[in-house]
Formats: sequence, structure tokens, C-alpha cells
Amino acid sequence: MTQLETATPFSSSPIRVGLVGTGYAATRRAEAFQEDDRAQLVAVVGHTPEKTAQFCQTYNVERCESWQKLVEDRRLEAIAIASINRDRGAIARSALEAGKHVIVEYPLSLDPAEAFDLIELAKDRGKLLHIEHIELLGGLHQALRQALPAIGNIFYARYTTISPKHPAPRRWSYNHHLFGFPLSAALSRVHRFTDLFGTVASVSCQARFWDTSDGYYSACLCDAQLRFHNNLIADITYGKGDCFWRSERTFELHGDRGTLIFDTQQGTLIRGDETTPIEVGSRRGLFAKDTTLALDAIINGKPLYISPQASAYALKVADAARISAETGQTYEL
Repeated sequence: MTQLETATPFSSSPIRVGLVGTGYAATRRAEAFQEDDRAQLVAVVGHTPEKTAQFCQTYNVERCESWQKLVEDRRLEAIAIASINRDRGAIARSALEAGKHVIVEYPLSLDPAEAFDLIELAKDRGKLLHIEHIELLGGLHQALRQALPAIGNIFYARYTTISPKHPAPRRWSYNHHLFGFPLSAALSRVHRFTDLFGTVASVSCQARFWDTSDGYYSACLCDAQLRFHNNLIADITYGKGDCFWRSERTFELHGDRGTLIFDTQQGTLIRGDETTPIEVGSRRGLFAKDTTLALDAIINGKPLYISPQASAYALKVADAARISAETGQTYEL
């Protein structure tokens, strides 16, 4: 019996939802819940009282004192988690133990072992555990997947995302403990590859952080090489902060019959002297689409576009990169 098959059927009344977080992802979630008649956003808890109060006023919802009180609220049937990365595993565990469905932004946890344990807990409790991976719903990934057969046997891939910030913000996403290892926190960079190419044999990674103090840094750079069981070699470069001066978002795939290059939202297929543009769909509305699909799964038991196991496996690969960076050794999976 699958996780979705064990979910408790709902009546026609809206699903009452509690939300943890008040940042960008939480804002998109709140908008999506309020636009869907099948859900009712009831209460919100955030990191700072001032921002939480403003958020609750904007969406006309109750303010909760702590995430512990939120998950204990018997009125609520589902918890959406868009908090700092460090706390997500603990919140998800408490919510599942309290009998709630869970919708959570990636990563589910910074610890792969905890992530797999939470998946088993959700199965045992008959509750939905959905981990958002909207990169799979986006136009780039859909165009990439559709174009793959055109380049034949793929042997090398490269994915680079560089984001300059001047000055670097002193916020949780620039904090070692709150954000976590960059490739675990920015899990979509790894997950794009595991979704397309399967399991990883080994990982080698280097990482560097600038101006580290009190757990915060002004810039970071992670460079990882993944060797897949199908012999594909993939390089992932992730950097952000005040030591960078040019933004980049490039995805390249090289096959024995051609090359695919996606630069931001522009796609190109190269075969010999022939260059063909590839249309890439919009990134707008993906949180709303993800929310709709999650509600479909809770209410009607419809299958989702991603399994929690797939997200947890990508997290395992990202954590292998962390271990490699810390030890200076290639990590064999």
C-alpha cells in the first residue's frame, strides 16, 4: 500500500492549514492556499514577531507563538513548512506525530538519515509528506528532458549557478548552521541530475567560505563532481555572495550526437554546424501549481510529480559532497 493510499479521505470542507515561515516561499504558499477553495490558511508562525504580525495582517490569519503550538493545534489538518533549513526536520516530525499532513520546501532535513526516517514515519501514520521540488515543474527542466534524445549518449554535464550579492546579506541563508551545507540547502542543483540520470557512484567536492564570523559568511563557493553509475560525469558549481561580480545560470549537456546549452531561460541544441533554439516555458506560478498538486494528493489521493524518496536520495548525494569537502577525499556511495 502506498503512502497516498493510506491518506485519510477528506470531506468537502476546506483543509485547515498552518504555515511555518514568512519569507518568499511562505508568501507564495499563502497566496496559493488563499486562491484555492479547498484550503483555508488558519494560522502562521514566523522567525521574528514584527514580520509575522505584518504577514498575518496581510493574509488575515491568526498569529501563533511557536511552531510547537502550531503543530499541536487540533483544528489544523496540514502543516506547510517554509522555515529556516535547520528546523524543518524537527517541525515535520512533530507535525506527523500530531497527525498532520506535511508540505515542506526542500530540503526536508539537513540530515539524510532523518529525512528517510521521516518518510517512514509518514507511511506509518498514513499521512502525506510532500517535499517541494518545483524545478521539475519548470520550463527549463521540461525542455531539457524533452531534448535529451537529440544528443544521444550523454557523457558529460555541467551546471553552474553564481549569484553576486553586494553587500552580502546577514541573514539565515548566509549562516552555516541555519542554511546548512550549500549543496544540501540548494538541493535542486543535485536533484536535477539524479532525476535525469539516476544513481551516483562517487562524489568529490571542494568548498570555500569567505569572511566567516559568528556562523555567518559573506560568500561561498562549492564545486562538486558526480560520477554516475551510467558513467556520466557531472560538475556542479554553486556560488553566491560579495566575492562574485557576474551572475550565471548555465546548464550544459554533452552527448555523442550533440550538445544542449541552457543559459538562464534560453535553450540551444548544437549538432555540427546546426544550431537550433529551444523554447523554454515560464517559471511563473510554480508554487501555486505545486500547492494544487499537493492538495489533490491529500484530498483525492492523486500521485504527485515527485516522491519523497527521490528528494531524500538527492539529499544523500549532497551530504556526500559535504563529507568530501570536509575530508578532502572522494566519497563512494
